[in-house]
Amino acid sequence: MNQKPIPKFTTEAEEAQWWYEQRDQLTEKAKAALARGELKLRRLPPSPVAGPAKNVTIRVPEQDLARARGLAAKRGLRYQTYLKMLLHEALDAEEKKLAS
Repeated sequence: MNQKPIPKFTTEAEEAQWWYEQRDQLTEKAKAALARGELKLRRLPPSPVAGPAKNVTIRVPEQDLARARGLAAKRGLRYQTYLKMLLHEALDAEEKKLAS
């Protein structure tokens, strides 16, 4: 199988589309490498951040929610996942700032 060079992308959507179009070839390459013993499958340990989740209710201005939905869509994420990601990143940044 010929290996295509990975092009430079201008957007995440463009990159996602390129990888999607290559999915069948990449799957076949992975299967062949696994059959040759060149690829080892392993289970990743659970994320230390992941744990039991608790439902919370917060009021978010409609304008902010619309912005979050739009930004999440550009990343190919669900908006609730995107908001959780933002919250996690903001908490990490705040902890680092306060530790200094």
